[in-house]
Amino acid sequence: MKTLLFTVGAALLAASACSAAPRVAEFVAKNELTVHVPAGAHLVRIWFALPQETHEQRISDLHVDCPIAHHTVHDTTEGNRQLYAEEIRPTAGDIHIVTTFRVRRWEAVASTDPARTRPLSAEDRRRMAYYLQPNTYVVIDDRIRGIVHDVVGDEHNPVIIARKLYDWVLKYADYWVKDPARWKASPVGSTEYCLNTRTGNCTDFHSLWTSLARAAGLPTRMVYGSLFKKELAGKDTDQSYHCWPQFWAPKLGWISHDVALADIFDDEIRLDDKNRTLVQRTTPSGYTGKDPAKVAYYFGNLDERRVTWSVGRDLALEPHPAARTVNALPKAYVEVDGKPLAEGAQGWVRKLTYTEGAVP
Repeated sequence: MKTLLFTVGAALLAASACSAAPRVAEFVAKNELTVHVPAGAHLVRIWFALPQETHEQRISDLHVDCPIAHHTVHDTTEGNRQLYAEEIRPTAGDIHIVTTFRVRRWEAVASTDPARTRPLSAEDRRRMAYYLQPNTYVVIDDRIRGIVHDVVGDEHNPVIIARKLYDWVLKYADYWVKDPARWKASPVGSTEYCLNTRTGNCTDFHSLWTSLARAAGLPTRMVYGSLFKKELAGKDTDQSYHCWPQFWAPKLGWISHDVALADIFDDEIRLDDKNRTLVQRTTPSGYTGKDPAKVAYYFGNLDERRVTWSVGRDLALEPHPAARTVNALPKAYVEVDGKPLAEGAQGWVRKLTYTEGAVP
């Protein structure tokens, strides 16, 4: 594990938004969901994530091919749109849903200049109260508050607080793909898992960061998407999913960062047959060695090779599932006869593939 050490100073200044125009890229994506319906099922219900319209991305030419009754819905937590499909007395076997779309994505570039913001007021916190609360797996307890006390001290500037917590998580935990023989990710994206094991995947890292940020009084939300990985362009290989947090600062608005990807570039990783593919496919453009510039970049900036599927945790889907809320929706949620159907070969499988389009 890493030695616990963090600094702000020059690194904070290096993370300030660059003056160049944001990069832009265009992709044609195919998102497939295969649901294995068990024999004897009476009702299957499917919520399949659709790409969102956001400040950084525009969606066009969205087409849905679904063999059962379906329509578009929005959750009541964040307003994310999903494809909802259901069938009564379904035939045992596979339901195969395909969505295709074009996404134009801009690089997210934000100012992280502490002089351009101010401490949050009581009114700010009242308005943003929802984004200061814990979630099922994003906990705020005495241990989290103690870390915040030690790391943040009496600092009140939201950008400086965010950067201190970014640096702390960066030095505290290691992304599991660096040493997959020893480290694993949690199945749910958990603050406590990352805190206790000092490892995990993007959702574990960002659950921990979100817990710390909210405990420090920073309104924070988690975004779920996927990376369009260069080496997989045009290949019949799933792009998996990725997540990143956003914190809110007065006068600046929502600011994205990605401490999980920064962690990949914070070390000179010794690649071998066990970790090489995992490490290379954790980032949009591969791994070429330790890169302090990328560590600084990912505080306030995100590369354009992404698509956003949803925002938030503990989502209240529509129509209501049997489960009160759903942990997150980076891919899909499926119920059979009122019980969640697990992701996997015996339950459901999502596959995202893409080709890269030319931007005029």
